[in-house]
Amino acid sequence: MFAECGSPGNNDPGHFFLTLIQTVPLPHSGVTLTTYHRTLQLIQMSKKKATKPAKKKPAVKKKAKKAAVPAARSPSIAALRTQIDKIDRELVGLANERAKLALEVGKLKDSAGDDAYDPGRESEVLAQAVGSSKGPLPDRCVRAVFRELISGSRSLERRIRACYLGPEYSYTHLAAIERFGESVELVPVGSIRAVFEEVNRGQADYGVVPIENSTDGRVVDTLDMFTRLPVRICGEVQLAIHHHLLGRCRRSEVQEVYSKPQAVSQCRNWLSRHLPGARVIEVTSTSTAAQLAHDKPGVAAIASMQAGVHYGLQVLASSIEDNPENVTRFAVLGDTSAKKTRNDKTALMYGIPHRAGSLADVMAIFKRSRLNLTWIESFPIPGSDGGYLFFVEFEGHESDLKVRRAIASLEKKATRLEVLGSYAKCPPVE
Repeated sequence: MFAECGSPGNNDPGHFFLTLIQTVPLPHSGVTLTTYHRTLQLIQMSKKKATKPAKKKPAVKKKAKKAAVPAARSPSIAALRTQIDKIDRELVGLANERAKLALEVGKLKDSAGDDAYDPGRESEVLAQAVGSSKGPLPDRCVRAVFRELISGSRSLERRIRACYLGPEYSYTHLAAIERFGESVELVPVGSIRAVFEEVNRGQADYGVVPIENSTDGRVVDTLDMFTRLPVRICGEVQLAIHHHLLGRCRRSEVQEVYSKPQAVSQCRNWLSRHLPGARVIEVTSTSTAAQLAHDKPGVAAIASMQAGVHYGLQVLASSIEDNPENVTRFAVLGDTSAKKTRNDKTALMYGIPHRAGSLADVMAIFKRSRLNLTWIESFPIPGSDGGYLFFVEFEGHESDLKVRRAIASLEKKATRLEVLGSYAKCPPVE
C-alpha cells in the first residue's frame, strides 16, 4: 500500500498522508467534511515546513594558525672557527701579495737612489688604514697591524738599524717601535748624547730621542746636542704617555716609589694624595724603576704597562699622570730631511746679536712670510754672557718657496743658523 501512495524512494511524510487521503474514500463513521478539510490543511502546512530549506547559519571563520617559524640555530664554535681559519689564510695571502708589491717599489726606489725608509709615505698609509676602518677593531689595533706590515715589507728591502734612549720598554723604546715597527734592529743606548753620536758616526741609520713634554716642556739634553752635532730631524712621534704604579705588593704596603725625574714630576699630585708616606727615589729610567720594583719588596715603580708586563709586575694604580692629555714628542734623527708631503713642519736653530730689538726683527720675518710657528724655545749658549740660541718650528717644508725666502732673510739677521730638518706632521697616538 505504501508503495502505491508515493514515488519510490519518496520519504516525505506530508506527501505520504496527502496521497493517502486523496486516494482513500471518505469513511462513513462520523468523519465530517470540515474535519477532512482541516486535516488536509494541516498536512499541506506540514509539507511546506518540511520542504522549506532551513536557513544556513553563517559560517564562523576560524583564524588560521600561523605556522611556527623554527628558531634560527646559532652557529657552533667549530663553524665560526672554520670561517676564521679561512679568513686567516686569505689575510696571509694578501699580506704576502702586498709585500711583493712593496718589494718592487723598493727596487725602483733603490735604482733612483732613494732611501728605503720614507716616513711621510708610511704615515700616509697608516692614516688611510685607520681612516678606512669601520670597526669593531679599535684604531690602535688597526694601526699596529699595518705598522708591522710596513716594517716587515721594509726589512725585505734593507735592514735598518735604529738606536734609542734605553733601556727596553722605556717610553723612548715604545716611540721607536711606533715609528719603525719591530722588523728593524732596535738598539738601546744609555744617554741622549749616545743616540746623537751613533747617528752622526753612521753606526745607526736613525735615532729616537725625546724633545719635549706637554707637562714638563723641553728636554734640555736633546736641545744641547743639537748645538753640538750636525744631525737632522727626519720625523716625529707624538706619544700619549700613561704612567702606571707597578709592584709586587699591595698599594698599602708600598714604602718607596722609583722612577725617572720626568715621570715623578708628571705624577707628583697623585703621589701626594695617595702615597703621602712613601719615599720617592729618582733613577735613570722608568724601565730601571720597574726592574727595582721586581727585585725589592715594598717598592713600586712608575713606568709603562709594557715594562710591567716584561718584569712581571702587578698594576697597583693605572693612569696616575696628573695631566690626562700628557704627550711626549720624540724626534727621529737621521742624516737628511724627509721628503715633502704637503703636510710638513720645519725646525730651525738660530742665534742673534745680543742687542735690543734683535729678536723682534727675526720674529717679524716669520710674520711677513706668513709662516705659522708651532714651537719656540730659548736655550742659553754655554760660556756666553747672556747669549741665547732659539729653536723654532713652523708649518711648511724647507723646499717651499716662502720657506726658502724666510731662511734667506734670517741668514742676514742671525749670527748662527741651522736647518734642523723638515718632516711630516704626526698626530698623537696611544
